[in-house]
Amino acid sequence: MTLESDWLSRFMALVTVTGKLEIRCAFGAPWAVTYERSPACEIPYHVVLRGRAILENPDDGRVRELGGGDLVLLPHGSPHVLHDGSGLPPVPAVKRPGGHVLVGENAGTGERLDMLCGRFVVAPPHDRLIRRHLPPDLVVHATTDSRAPNALAAIARLTALVELMRAESLEQQLGGLAILNALSAALFALALRAVSESGQAPTGLLALAGQPRLAPAIVAMLDDPAKPWTLPELAALCSMSRATFMRHFQSTLGHSAADLLTDIRMSLAANALRQPSASAEAVSADVGYQSVAAFRRVFTRWAGMTPGDWRRQSLGGTRDAAASDDGVAGDAE
Repeated sequence: MTLESDWLSRFMALVTVTGKLEIRCAFGAPWAVTYERSPACEIPYHVVLRGRAILENPDDGRVRELGGGDLVLLPHGSPHVLHDGSGLPPVPAVKRPGGHVLVGENAGTGERLDMLCGRFVVAPPHDRLIRRHLPPDLVVHATTDSRAPNALAAIARLTALVELMRAESLEQQLGGLAILNALSAALFALALRAVSESGQAPTGLLALAGQPRLAPAIVAMLDDPAKPWTLPELAALCSMSRATFMRHFQSTLGHSAADLLTDIRMSLAANALRQPSASAEAVSADVGYQSVAAFRRVFTRWAGMTPGDWRRQSLGGTRDAAASDDGVAGDAE
C-alpha cells in the first residue's frame, strides 16, 4: 500500500468520528444485555476481552459468536442482544462507578465475561454515508484465516489497541477518560482496516476496498471527486471492461459507482458548507458541479434539506450563518 492508494485515510478525513467508552461488563453466566435501536449518528460497539458472547440481531435474525479479542460494530445502530448462550434466565446486573467508566456486574457463577461497550458518534450528515456503505454489523475476529501480511498486521494492531483499552479501563490514571475516548475513536479506523485487509466484510465499501482490482476506483474517486469520472475511465483504472466493472462494482458494494461518487461529493459539500465564507458557487465547483442549480437539487435530495438549510443547521443559526445565506440563496427554485 502506498500513500497514493490509502483510501481509508481519505475516507476518515471525509467523515468525523469520535468515540466514547461507556461501560465495562464483568458478568458470570447466565447474563444478557439488550440494546434498543441507536440514534442515527451513533454506532454501538462491543469488545470481548475475556470469555465469549452471543450476538443476536432481531432485524435480520442473525446469530454471531464472539470470543476473546473479538470486536463488533453496528454501523446501522441496529437493536441487538448479547448473552451467554445458555438459554437460562439472566442474573440481574447492577452498575457501579469504576474509575473512568461504569462497571456492570452480576452474581452469576458460570463462565466469566469481560467486555467493553461504547459507541462511535458520526457527525451529521455522514451517518448517511456510513449506513449506506457499511453492513449492519461488522465483526472483527481476533484470529483470521487470511495469511496476507497486511491482514495479520491489522489484526495484531487491533489486538494491541484493545489490550491498551483494557489496561486503561482497569486503572485510575491521570487523563484516563480522555485517553480511553481517543483510543475508542482510533478503534473505529483500525476495525475498518482489519475488516478490509482480512476479507471479513461480505459486501459494502470494505469488501470493495479489499478487492485489489476494484480498489483503484475508490482511490480515484476519493482523491479527485470533482473530476467528471466516466464508467470507461474507472473501468480502465481497474483493468476491466465497462460491463465487467459495472457488474463487479455493483455486486460488491451494493450500489453503483455513480452512487458512491455522489455520496463522496455531497459529504465533501456538507463539510465545506460549514465554513461561513464558502459560497454555493465555490462549493458546487469544488465537488464537480458546473451548475449551482444542479448541485442544489442533488444536495437537497441527498441530505433531505437545501444547502442553505444545512448551513444554518450546522452553524446553529448563528450570525455567521445568517450573514452567509446570500451565498446559498435561491435554494428553492
